Amino acid sequence: MSDVDTADRFSGLAAAYDRFRPRYPIRAIEALLAGLAPDCEVVDIGAGTGISSRALARHGARVIAIEPNDEMRAFAVSRGVDAREGRANGTGLASASADLVTALQAFHWFTNRDALDEFARILRPGGRLGLVWNERDAQTDPFTREVRAIERRYPGDAPIAGANFHNDELGMLLREAGFARVRVLQFPNEQRLDRIGLIGRVRSNSYAPRGGPNLEGTIRDLDALVDRFADHSGHVIMHYRTDVFIGER
Repeated sequence: MSDVDTADRFSGLAAAYDRFRPRYPIRAIEALLAGLAPDCEVVDIGAGTGISSRALARHGARVIAIEPNDEMRAFAVSRGVDAREGRANGTGLASASADLVTALQAFHWFTNRDALDEFARILRPGGRLGLVWNERDAQTDPFTREVRAIERRYPGDAPIAGANFHNDELGMLLREAGFARVRVLQFPNEQRLDRIGLIGRVRSNSYAPRGGPNLEGTIRDLDALVDRFADHSGHVIMHYRTDVFIGER
């Protein structure tokens, strides 16, 4: 899937995306940066509103964010991110200019091999690639499973996107593109949401209905789900597994 073709799917979602999307475990960010200089040069591809870019910068990295969607990029800039127009297969950056290239919750949107070739081009010899996803735990957590069922019951215009990689398949793809010492790390993650937060989290998805009966049904069923699962303070917990794929140039 090409980021050229999919960038517009997030138009109109920047504020909701930044407010309601889950963050990344500190251990996942530390794993991406482990062993690199404190002020290393990072290029964060498909950075959206800069959630991941800001997390990396808080650990001392110097981050350039690449984002094709104008609205998302402008939001990132408004939050202090050095966000630039570009695409996964054409960043516009100099060769051998990055110590680390990352794509958090984004690589499944790219034309994968073209993107990997571009990542390899802009990485310095010995540089690192990190691909990260927050995968919702719909298999073992009943609440998260019910949220997924509601999304499938009331689809939007776009198909549900996901990483769509088995670990072995992605590892093979990285090795074929010239990356070595490929490894996978996993960290638990969760997101505590009130009623507004849960509705906002679901509506921030590119595939969520934007209006009409399916949006009405989504909100109605999410309201009922909160009534069933909320704790005494009115909050629910969305459970995730954060997958971190790392390869060396």
